Amino acid sequence: MRFTFTSLPLNKLASVAAALVILPVAVGCGTQVDDTVVEEPALETVEADIEEPAEDAAAEGDTIVGVASANGSFNTLVGAFQAADRVETLSGEGPCTVCAPTDEAFEALPEGVLDKLLLPENQGVLAQILTYHVVSGEVPASAVETGAVPTVGGTELDVVADDSGVTVDGANVVTTDVVASNGIIHVIDAVLIPESVDPAAL
Repeated sequence: MRFTFTSLPLNKLASVAAALVILPVAVGCGTQVDDTVVEEPALETVEADIEEPAEDAAAEGDTIVGVASANGSFNTLVGAFQAADRVETLSGEGPCTVCAPTDEAFEALPEGVLDKLLLPENQGVLAQILTYHVVSGEVPASAVETGAVPTVGGTELDVVADDSGVTVDGANVVTTDVVASNGIIHVIDAVLIPESVDPAAL
């Protein structure tokens, strides 16, 4: 049985992303395209090639990372992906669905946990936590169902959808269907920790 719930009023993040158009899928969520070697352009093509980076920069600003960065309420999440060297998970062509904790959600972690997670020696643990928030493919609010949902990290989220709303591993979904060029963001009010991670052991 499919449960459909009504999206809550979108915050500033939604207004930033509402007009964006989802691009066709080229690679899977979190997949990084291999670098290719390109021959040096002929003299007459140099001027055209100089213009391309500006277009690429504009497209990058529309990705999940760009939309989250522009909002200002997800600085910790974006910084954590950078610290874990997993930015490509949210900036690739996707598509991805991200359960995005706010800065306030990260502040609610036990004292000292976030600081420890951001240490270089805990990069692997941080990556496990962050990829636990990402699902491959686009899952709009209208398609959310109760059940186990596989993440790009190889684990599963426990999703409950009913008349009162949606929870993901007990965290409340507070804003839905924020669209980026490479996927969808659903905002949650807590940081999700997979069972394989024990923050107290850091």
